[in-house]
Amino acid sequence: MKQFCLLALFVATSAGAGAQVFTLTREQMIKYTAANPFERFPDGRPKAPDDLLKKAYDLSAEEIFAVLPGRGFRQQYADGWQIMHPEKKLVGRAVTVQFMPMRPDIADVMTAEAKAKGVQMIAPHQRVIDVLQPGDVLVVDLFGEIEGGTIVGDNLATAIQVATKTGGLVVDGGIRDVDGIFPLNMPVYYRGAHPTFLNYQKVMLTGVNIPVKIGAATVMPGDIVFGDREGLYFIPPHLLKEVLDRAEETHVHDEWTKMKLETGKYKSSDIYSSPRDPALKKEYEEYKRQKLGR
Repeated sequence: MKQFCLLALFVATSAGAGAQVFTLTREQMIKYTAANPFERFPDGRPKAPDDLLKKAYDLSAEEIFAVLPGRGFRQQYADGWQIMHPEKKLVGRAVTVQFMPMRPDIADVMTAEAKAKGVQMIAPHQRVIDVLQPGDVLVVDLFGEIEGGTIVGDNLATAIQVATKTGGLVVDGGIRDVDGIFPLNMPVYYRGAHPTFLNYQKVMLTGVNIPVKIGAATVMPGDIVFGDREGLYFIPPHLLKEVLDRAEETHVHDEWTKMKLETGKYKSSDIYSSPRDPALKKEYEEYKRQKLGR
């Protein structure tokens, strides 16, 4: 609870070099994620259960694609990343951060408000990192900025790895200290690397746990972040169970299909995408029933 009190203080009092940022209140968070069927963090962010997150590691982007567009969520995928540790899938709950290009008249007001409230001048993105929870993924909209848009180096990446444990980092922007981050064995999706620090003369932090744009996708706080070698999916919490159930059936179908093809007795058109012979179809249905128990 202490960490969430710190987050509430942060979003009320810090951004530019430490100033006012936008965030969803608990009431707004609940309103805009009303379909969430799971528990919530104290700030209202959806909290998908750990056991379902564990199952999500077995997903593929194609299995998520099989569900989301049909439910009206056609723009939840983002690709074109540089990926650190593509051999590891990234799964976790989104904590969103929004940056914008620096505009002095806005930043001056935010900074003045922070000073009036006696806020310590700690880098705003570092405040967010300090309140990350196990299973979180830090999702940062830095509008593709690389030079001067480096959200972390190896030290703050270590802080993310320690805080999130199984989570990671997504930044539509840059990172630095790549050789120092790599040994952390943490999945990181980023646009590029540059030796510069995050430049608060060039960018300003304007939002925490609000909707953000990552590539072509809109990401909400509490979305389930799924990353593999292809790219990133951001799954609304209320669709996670449907995605997992559909994927489980797909796994059984693919297992049976490959098993039959590997015998060398069948052409692909005999088996895929559905067996044409009634006897084979019956065999598959029985196999599926035994595997799924339904």
